[in-house]
Amino acid sequence: MRKVIEGLSLNRLFKLTVIASTACLLASNCAAQELPPAPKPAHVMIKQGPALEFARSDLAIIRWTTNNPGGTDDHFAVVHYGTNPKELNEAAKSPVRLNRDHAQTMFRVRIDGLQPKTNYYYFVTSTDSNGVNDGDKSGVKEFSTPGPGERVEADPPAACASVKLMPTVRGGSR
Repeated sequence: MRKVIEGLSLNRLFKLTVIASTACLLASNCAAQELPPAPKPAHVMIKQGPALEFARSDLAIIRWTTNNPGGTDDHFAVVHYGTNPKELNEAAKSPVRLNRDHAQTMFRVRIDGLQPKTNYYYFVTSTDSNGVNDGDKSGVKEFSTPGPGERVEADPPAACASVKLMPTVRGGSR
């Protein structure tokens, strides 16, 4: 083996190394292994929020924080919403990748296709990658979309996780 390597040019040796490394990665004994699901807590609780983080006339972003729900690393943040608090038939969801080393998880969902100057009601929840609910569910909350060219955002931005949100409405001419 030593004589074969000595006779190879540096370029050919590099190519052999790349081929050998690729073959090892494709072999089942060298490939990365997926971790088992993380332990689930006794109860998933919403720690902060949910609250409106940002809104334009046609979209809104809702944010909340829970203790880490555990289970699979891939989860979904889900907002159920509508214009009637008793009929929250619309849903928007965003993927979330859990960090096993963090005690809490922040969820954010962008809701598109909203109407300007409209009151919306919503509640939030989260699910694992199989659609199984994590066990958290907020009460019904409310937000209003601003008119065209305006926006609503938490002021200061970190305050959007608080229970009472004091939004500022800014015109689009800034």
